[in-house]
Amino acid sequence: MSKNVKVNVEYLTRVEGHGNIVVNVKNGKLEECRLDIVESPRFFEGMLRGRSIFEAQHITSRICGICACGHTLASIQAAEDAIGFIPTEQTIKLRKLLLHLENLDSHILHIYLLVAPDLLGVKSFVPLIHTHNDVVRRALRMKKACNDVCDVLVGRHVHPISAIVGGFTKLPKEKDIDTMLEILESIQVDMAPTIELGASLKFPEFQRETEYVGLVNDTDEYPLLSGDIGSTDGLRMDKHDYKKITNEFVVPHSSAKHTKASRDSYMVGALARVNLNFEKLHPKAKKVANAIGLKPITTNPFLNTAAQLIECIHSLEDSIKILKEFKNDGVDYAQAITVGLNENGQIPVKAGKGVGAVEVPRGILFHEYEVDKKGMIVNANCIIPTGQNCNNIEKDMQKLVPEVLDKNQDEITLLMEMLVRAYDPCISCSAHFLNVKYIDC
Repeated sequence: MSKNVKVNVEYLTRVEGHGNIVVNVKNGKLEECRLDIVESPRFFEGMLRGRSIFEAQHITSRICGICACGHTLASIQAAEDAIGFIPTEQTIKLRKLLLHLENLDSHILHIYLLVAPDLLGVKSFVPLIHTHNDVVRRALRMKKACNDVCDVLVGRHVHPISAIVGGFTKLPKEKDIDTMLEILESIQVDMAPTIELGASLKFPEFQRETEYVGLVNDTDEYPLLSGDIGSTDGLRMDKHDYKKITNEFVVPHSSAKHTKASRDSYMVGALARVNLNFEKLHPKAKKVANAIGLKPITTNPFLNTAAQLIECIHSLEDSIKILKEFKNDGVDYAQAITVGLNENGQIPVKAGKGVGAVEVPRGILFHEYEVDKKGMIVNANCIIPTGQNCNNIEKDMQKLVPEVLDKNQDEITLLMEMLVRAYDPCISCSAHFLNVKYIDC
């Protein structure tokens, strides 16, 4: 067992962001353990000031190339809330479909290409091309299918075009519905072996009780697009009170703010959603969850990946259900951009404040806009899921390190990488999240 270990992780390159990790164990005692986020601010909130709410979604979708649709929907929701615009049920249903597609696409990426290599004993997905060629092809095929459906629905997946404040500039035609259904049903064929793969993966044994935060509601629907903010510690409040949940605070070692609610930290993401809304999952998703033993309250953060698998099943089945309803009931093409317009053919604007709270792949995302009487943004605030998870990741690391000091350095390194990747943070988009150097004291 290593009694003295010092870990220094310097700038992370080829990832979406930069971070350091510092661990210092002296005489078997953990003296220092922290996750440093050293990326410079990106100033998107500053970019929004002075811009129209009708162009905000195109700006904020650039925050992330993976969650572009999620940022679009959170931005639209905040803008509509600020001016008091109520979208139609058809618009809401199409937005739910879009959010399902993004969650499905992102979860597939994470499960197959970022997590599976760790659990299959390789350093990236590249060696799997030779050893598990069918698995890699399946992952890429499923991702392409998700992107193709988004292309049909909103023009493209990365930085969508047709989803706007008030509705959509283009609604799917009957042939588009058929195309999307055909593509999604092809994913169903690949979902069975995906479930088998997920069930076969052996995740590290690690437990740490924490608070889980996400959207909740009083309906039978698994909440992704709307709802109140709730937690497993019993908190529940309106989305406009999100700051009472996030309670952002600054730490000296990170340019990313930390958050906490009832405890020292909390977790958002797929595992939080499953812990909060398990009974509202699609029956097929719930059946698989029960089969692999994923039930609330699960406190192993490594199983966030398993929760993503469960959400893949739910999102796929609910997407097909939505499209079949459109196929049977038809699409009201008059609802594209004409509902709610004033006599000048424009969406009426007024001064106000609005909040968007949307569940994106990595957790609950908040956008808040203050708007003047001309519909121009005066102030903006965006709280990203990965930012909310930073504090909880750090607390997990502080508990994990003492439990694995009997392992060799390579094993410790891998476990630390896997723990951070389990949260599916945007900063870990490259295959290697950590480049760790150990120095014995």
